Amino acid sequence: MLTLALLLAGGAATGCGGRATTHHKPGTSHEQASGSVGTLLTATDATGHRLREVPAQGAPEVRLTVRPDSEDGWNLQLAVTNYRFTPDSTGGAALPGAGHAHLELDGSKLARLYGPWFHLPAAQVPEGAHTLVVRLYADDHTAWAVSGKPVEGTAQLTATAASRPGGHSHGDTPAPTAPPAPASTEAPEQADRTVTITVRDGKVSPAPARTEVRRGERVALRVTSDRADTLHVHGYDKELALPAGQEATLILTADRTGLFEVETHESSLVLTQLLVR
Repeated sequence: MLTLALLLAGGAATGCGGRATTHHKPGTSHEQASGSVGTLLTATDATGHRLREVPAQGAPEVRLTVRPDSEDGWNLQLAVTNYRFTPDSTGGAALPGAGHAHLELDGSKLARLYGPWFHLPAAQVPEGAHTLVVRLYADDHTAWAVSGKPVEGTAQLTATAASRPGGHSHGDTPAPTAPPAPASTEAPEQADRTVTITVRDGKVSPAPARTEVRRGERVALRVTSDRADTLHVHGYDKELALPAGQEATLILTADRTGLFEVETHESSLVLTQLLVR
């Protein structure tokens, strides 16, 4: 009876239910979880992610629509069917019709998407004709597939000087990372706790560990990366652009209890885990 109770308790602790989750060792890239959904193929998509084959009936679908933004760039909409975005459980086992998406420009990854809307700044798109692709992934980073082909949507985009109405100047070099969602950039001294992290040559310093904070505390994440990247706080869905070689700071109020991973998008490194009690 005691063993059965422990097993049931463990199952509840790792269920979905909207909780923050963590599924792999800090400081390493995400590992593919052993999911029982569909069939895990040996074939991969163009970016090296293994395909997870599911029947065509009831399979996830996505359609990409691109609309010019009145101020800068374009607004992208992902119209999905039989699918839901689950940012809180990224890194976990594959669940039916759930996960996140990747956005690619001419075959190069621009961002990981956790919702149906995304703003693409003109600075990220050189002038000329381009192809945008959004591809759907499971929480374990395998690509949903039907008949051996990844589930994806495409759209054409042509960037011209008119893509920058109002005379905004963004320079000639496109930014390599996605723009962050609105996030605080207040001074670190206004936070109750500051976590300073450095990423160099694919390694995190200090070594990733759990950072315990009390609910309601303000936490400053000060990160310096040797390559341009994007920081993401799971569960809070906060993002921050990390310019190469420059310190960037994100301040958030820990108003939700649980265990939340802080990772980088492009290098897929876990920087720390916020344990909010």
